[in-house]
Amino acid sequence: MIPEAVSIGGTVGEMIIASVNRNSDRVAFLCEGREYTYREARERISQAGQFLRSLGLKKGDTIAQLARNKPEQWFVMSAAYIMGLRSVMLHAMGSLEDHVFTINDAEAVIAVFDSSFAERAAEIKSDCPGVKHWFGHGEGGPLESFWDNASRFTPKPLVNETQAEDIIRLAYTGGTTGKPKGVMQSSRAALYQSLLSMIDKDWPERPVFLCSAPISHGAGANIIPTLSKGGTFILLPNFKVEQVLEMIPRHKVSVIYLVPTMLYRVLDHPDTARTDLSSLKTIMYGASPASPTRIREAIDRLGPILCQTYGQTEAPSSITVMRRDDHDPNDLKRLSSCGMAYSGIQVAILDDKCQPLPNGDVGEICVKGPIVMSGYWRQPELTKEVFAGGWLHTGDLGYRDELGFYYIVDRKKDMIISGGFNVYPKEIENILTAHPGVASAAVIGVPDADWGEAVKAIVVPRDGATLDEEALISLVKAKKGGVYAPKSIDFVTSLPLTPVGKPDKAALKKKYWAGHDRAVS
Repeated sequence: MIPEAVSIGGTVGEMIIASVNRNSDRVAFLCEGREYTYREARERISQAGQFLRSLGLKKGDTIAQLARNKPEQWFVMSAAYIMGLRSVMLHAMGSLEDHVFTINDAEAVIAVFDSSFAERAAEIKSDCPGVKHWFGHGEGGPLESFWDNASRFTPKPLVNETQAEDIIRLAYTGGTTGKPKGVMQSSRAALYQSLLSMIDKDWPERPVFLCSAPISHGAGANIIPTLSKGGTFILLPNFKVEQVLEMIPRHKVSVIYLVPTMLYRVLDHPDTARTDLSSLKTIMYGASPASPTRIREAIDRLGPILCQTYGQTEAPSSITVMRRDDHDPNDLKRLSSCGMAYSGIQVAILDDKCQPLPNGDVGEICVKGPIVMSGYWRQPELTKEVFAGGWLHTGDLGYRDELGFYYIVDRKKDMIISGGFNVYPKEIENILTAHPGVASAAVIGVPDADWGEAVKAIVVPRDGATLDEEALISLVKAKKGGVYAPKSIDFVTSLPLTPVGKPDKAALKKKYWAGHDRAVS
């Protein structure tokens, strides 16, 4: 028998160290006109770690950050991963209440904010008594500069101090009780997240990666694979179509990450058709369901370069993947798939008794594998519930076809029960977005005296399009029957989005469920 201590190991800290040691003089990051070489990245991580240690931080302590995309954010996070600190990244678009809750729940002892959030830091200081140190990423401003202090330390070789099962990140996700849940991510899980990305996603050699989604969350998982391949990671502080289209030809960008809403905006922008996008080899997309019709449009206009990944905070980015070659523009059914299981990841469709269902039957998507979280921070009962039957229960409903492709039907909590029938909003959204005049759509259940819940669609028309409510209702009825047909449609100029770019259905529901007994989640 091989001793367990020999067969279990590997940390994301070691992977980071190897990546920044390999290509000293190449450009690792580009942000707002400033280049950072691999050597500079290595030195900054070392200085950040030494400064954190000088403040008395030790393994298991928590450091919180609130910043827009910038390399310094990742340098501090990497120092935490290497030292065995717990990194917490706050949502840039999060509320004051959420920021206070997260910092206190995570027991943060240090908080680092960039200059654009100095006012937020001042607002929450008095409500976060456990935070001993407050710093800013930038120079000047009301907060003492983290980097002025860190720069006083002479860079040293990076040495990993963590073990595989050490918790190096608390990632907060929405909770059914209204309070976020802290997902405990081990160094082992973070390592495999990067390894699986490199194995199963479509990466060009020495990628030039453009990222405008928040690296504090899902998009940040692309940094380590990019650096491991000797590439350059270009950071934009936020998403603006014009800036994205300008950066791609200027820097010969070969990979870009977009949530579906961003992809739709690129497709709908008039400058897209006259921009040279020939350097793009892969468009990675995910974080929320995408319309198969719009994905086919993207393939037709941008080429066969789309790669989709499906995961969740509890199993980050690495449940299923649909590679470029899996995207068949002549098969809309296939384009509604989220792909096949990542290498080494077990995916099952289970019923309410944790029993496997045959191909084609809808059940809950459940997962096993090295990317699975270590549980919810300080919530043992919720942890026990989500791991029922020895599987991670994702809360997503779906099915598997005979070839091994998985299809997400909807979130379990978003399923509408109308007149006793189960209605899956995603199927209606796919029908609506197939209409040439529809840019995007969201479908929710609203209170109804007769049906319990009535199907309502919220639709964003394309520029210049005139849409008829009854015609769209009839379209859905013809495709899926009367139960699925919306009882009403609201036309809006845009959908509310969560901080990571998903349609915010909780915000949509709140308008219609105010004063009713059902909780909105």
